[in-house]
Amino acid sequence: MHTAAIDQQNFCPLRTRRAVVVAIACAAAGVVPSLGMLSYLPAWGRMWLVAAVLFAGAKMLTWMRRPAQFAQVGRWRAAGYFLGWVGMDADGFCRPSDERGQSALEWAPAALKTALGATILWIVVPAVSADRPTAAGALGFAGLVLLLHFGIFHLLALAWQRAGAGVRPIMQAPLRAASLADFWGRRWNRGYRDASFELFFRPAVRRLGGRAGTLLAFFVSGLLHELVISVPARAGYGGPTAYFVIQGLGSLVERTEFMRAIVKSRPWTGRCFTLVFVIGPLGWLFHPAFLTRVIVPFLSAIGVL
Repeated sequence: MHTAAIDQQNFCPLRTRRAVVVAIACAAAGVVPSLGMLSYLPAWGRMWLVAAVLFAGAKMLTWMRRPAQFAQVGRWRAAGYFLGWVGMDADGFCRPSDERGQSALEWAPAALKTALGATILWIVVPAVSADRPTAAGALGFAGLVLLLHFGIFHLLALAWQRAGAGVRPIMQAPLRAASLADFWGRRWNRGYRDASFELFFRPAVRRLGGRAGTLLAFFVSGLLHELVISVPARAGYGGPTAYFVIQGLGSLVERTEFMRAIVKSRPWTGRCFTLVFVIGPLGWLFHPAFLTRVIVPFLSAIGVL
């Protein structure tokens, strides 16, 4: 999330206030009935339902904001973006790919991560003692992320590139991040990053300035994660919001002249700073109630436990 990256673009003519209002109204029309269904679903069903509604709303808004040169695209390309791709990069999806000639070596890491995630889920997690649900939930959730975000979604990106879409994997080697800005702005879950940057971060920075806009954008991210994490668990409220506020504060600290001077003289400190802020308070984001009430029952439902 670099403030310098905020620029002017010629967006699709569909990007009008009326269109955005219609999109938000449609999303709200999906949220309201969904909230009424939450009490009838298991905790993991509530999680997936809320995530699906938010995902659909973000898809609609990012599609409306695609650049003007991609205003006229075929219905099959539009259907592919909404139903067959997990990212929010509407412009990249419409842009022709220049990476159709991937070698087998490019597919191998994605396949390996998929296999490793499946191994963690169906071999390692069942071996964890049944009286340690938090540990089982944490390990199972890590396996799910590795299987889906790093594995299957990477394979999906390669498949779309081969089909001619200019997409990129949503995970871009996050462990190599040299700063929080690099981690959240370029490497971790670019699907969420693309949507949040366009819909929250860019407008907030334009209206409030870099510091206040950054904090507000991270605060909104925390609220959205509350909907997917704390609401289904019906506990742990405030943890995800606190986590993302900490990320926002860390982002402001690393922009100071003092911190920049330290990182410039000792580049490894940037990586350590990032790891401390991202991993240190992770228990507030994925709190025990979420792991035991949502993830563990979901793992049981799919046959892991």
